[in-house]
Amino acid sequence: MKGFSLTYDGFDPPGEGLREALTSTGNGYLCTRGAAEWEDADGVHYPATYAHGGYNRETTIMGGLPVLNEDLVNLPNWLVLKLRIEGGDAIRLADVELINYRHELDIRHTMVIRELRFRDHDGRVTSLRSRRFVSMADVHHAGIEWTLTPENWSGRVEVVSALDGRVTNHGVARYQQLEGRHLDPVSPRTFGPEVIALKVQTRQSNLYVSEGARTRVFDDSGEPISVERSLYQMEDYIQQVLGFDVQQGSPTRLEKMVTFFNSRDPATSDTLERAGTSARRYKDFGEALERHTSAVTELWCACDLDVPGDDRVQFLLRLHIGHVFQVCSHHTADLDAGVPARGLNGEAYRGHVFWDELYVYPFLNYRMPEVTRSLLMYRYRRLGEAQAAARESGLRGAMYPWQSGSDGKEETQRIHLNPLSGRWEPDLSHNQRHVNAAIFYNVWHYFLATGDRAFLGDYGAEMMLEIARFWASMAQFNPERGRYEIHGVMGPDEFHEKYPGAHEGGLRNNAYTNVMVAWLCRLAQEVLSLLPASRVDALRGRLGIRDEELSRWEDMSRRMFVPFHDDGIISQFEGYEHLEELDWDAYRAKYTNIQRMDRILRAEGDDPNRYKVAKQADTVMLFFLFSAEELKAIFDRLGYPYAEETAHRNIVYYDQRTSHGSTLSYVTHAGVLAEYDPVSSWERFRVALESDVCDVQGGTTQEGIHMGVMSGTLDLVQRGYAGTQIRNGVLYFAPRLPRQLERLRFSMQFRGTPLRVEFAEGHLTLSVHSEGVSRPIRVGVGDVIHELCPGDQRTFALSTDNDLVHDV
Repeated sequence: MKGFSLTYDGFDPPGEGLREALTSTGNGYLCTRGAAEWEDADGVHYPATYAHGGYNRETTIMGGLPVLNEDLVNLPNWLVLKLRIEGGDAIRLADVELINYRHELDIRHTMVIRELRFRDHDGRVTSLRSRRFVSMADVHHAGIEWTLTPENWSGRVEVVSALDGRVTNHGVARYQQLEGRHLDPVSPRTFGPEVIALKVQTRQSNLYVSEGARTRVFDDSGEPISVERSLYQMEDYIQQVLGFDVQQGSPTRLEKMVTFFNSRDPATSDTLERAGTSARRYKDFGEALERHTSAVTELWCACDLDVPGDDRVQFLLRLHIGHVFQVCSHHTADLDAGVPARGLNGEAYRGHVFWDELYVYPFLNYRMPEVTRSLLMYRYRRLGEAQAAARESGLRGAMYPWQSGSDGKEETQRIHLNPLSGRWEPDLSHNQRHVNAAIFYNVWHYFLATGDRAFLGDYGAEMMLEIARFWASMAQFNPERGRYEIHGVMGPDEFHEKYPGAHEGGLRNNAYTNVMVAWLCRLAQEVLSLLPASRVDALRGRLGIRDEELSRWEDMSRRMFVPFHDDGIISQFEGYEHLEELDWDAYRAKYTNIQRMDRILRAEGDDPNRYKVAKQADTVMLFFLFSAEELKAIFDRLGYPYAEETAHRNIVYYDQRTSHGSTLSYVTHAGVLAEYDPVSSWERFRVALESDVCDVQGGTTQEGIHMGVMSGTLDLVQRGYAGTQIRNGVLYFAPRLPRQLERLRFSMQFRGTPLRVEFAEGHLTLSVHSEGVSRPIRVGVGDVIHELCPGDQRTFALSTDNDLVHDV
């Protein structure tokens, strides 16, 4: 099938870090960067493996001051396979003449492949083919296969197969001054002649991690070869050396089957025993790969987006879907896991969970809702910590952190390094309290897509009520305006942390935050109406919610303050209109890339807080998250005018003042422009699609892919372009297809019923799955609501502007 291969021909040392991140392989439990098995961590290569929830805190002394950081830990390197020929040094790419080199991510089968031919210093020409996967069928397993062919020689080779616990977290240059040691050794061990195993423990969080590996060699007929084995082990490293003879022109196959367990896994007593025993019992590479590819195929059937008209777009969408699988699969549903903003592919943002999940869940809600449910449970399990954070700040309810890790504490650094100036600067981003509104939004939209009343009643409503309570306690009533205000926060735009010259961080009345609060204060009461009376009484009793508090929420939903300026332009925050305009042309002429204007300005001794310049969509987020009908209802309730041209005017205004320093910004602007400027929308969509694979931010993707933008591009197709939206229990389609997507096919499920959606030749066809748990669903096309039953297929004609005009 087309669009299922990311391929690199030739070895490019400066680009290797990016390639390793993009060709990682994972299964929603753990993920391993696409580094070559024979390479160690150095300035070019960075082999690393990360698992959901594998955090550890360490302290660095900087200038005599302790700086505490929690990181997603780089786990022991299970990849290690090194080839030695006739007693020589281990082969490395930098030490041989590469005749051919090909590095591929087989997206379809979630497998990384390397094929190389090299000539060593003694003139021997050897070909090596490596295939590797992390099993989507067997969550704790992975496999490597080497096929080794001596082309002009015969002789003795040795292969070193190791598990290396000496690794550190040093994958991000700007973190180099910070403590990167996170693992303490526990013990190595063998399980018979073929299996080695290693156990380590995180230094502070006391997480035990064990890996086991069984390495065997086979001739070209598939028969096992008798090898000479020698063992070497230290407290944090264990290896076997397998010696055997090879014949000119005859391929020899080696396989290394690996297992992973940690002390949080169910049905696990001693992780070392579990890993070693499981490795000894594990299937051969061929059978394990077959099971893996079967499981991946099942995922593709549910999640593929088929775009027949554009091969590049098709490839990039599938690359993004494949990376979503690596971080969020059915295996994730069994874990206490959030969505790290940079996936499980690198150490940027220290593996923390931000608000990026806002861009991830819409794709999952319609395909793997059980995964969304589990990811939302990550937030519920940390509700107590959010409540404690609110209390410590003199507030009520739940105040979730901007950056979350193991236990839900605020993990945001208080200082960060500006790589342009080399200076450590204050970090005020913990004031981005809008993450609380995003969590509320995510719970509600999961419920809309699934109708999961059990989750809403048992978990979701409690989070939503406590978030509403938090905002009500943070808001203050201004009697002069007769409206509620929120001070001391940041919006999504991280270029504005405070007012120019101010000593304290935070802004007054960020429009995005205040509108979200008005919306959720109204909806919190609707949520209560969806629950049984007994559950409502229990919740209100346990949380101590009195009628007076509900009345305050109701009042806030009608009287939140929203700042405006310039005849209908929503001010990003109060006082925004007094900021200076930036000379964009001058900076574009001076710098190649001005996406990170904050770093540029600070390096010049200036302050981005002085200017009308945004890192990313802030006010524009409102038009991305809500339909025009929803926003008009919110503004009408607040008593503010909302004209037909309000959205377009605001989008254009802020687009001219946004540097798009976050890749999420391109997703947001592509989505909001779909209705008003299809050409510009498509341009932004393409930038978002290319942002990771082309590393448009210049070196960030090698530190970890951007989960939000990858998932966001997928959501753009289904929501921004296909126009899906849920209102009153009805799945509506209001397509705004650019000409490049006039042919489009995808599967989704709505409230448990699988649905096939196809746009082709000016028509929309909806087909309801006829098997399993399918039940009737209601869909809205144009102004008409239709009930579709299992087995039904309906086709609707589209007008030239994509409006659904009639049933065919």
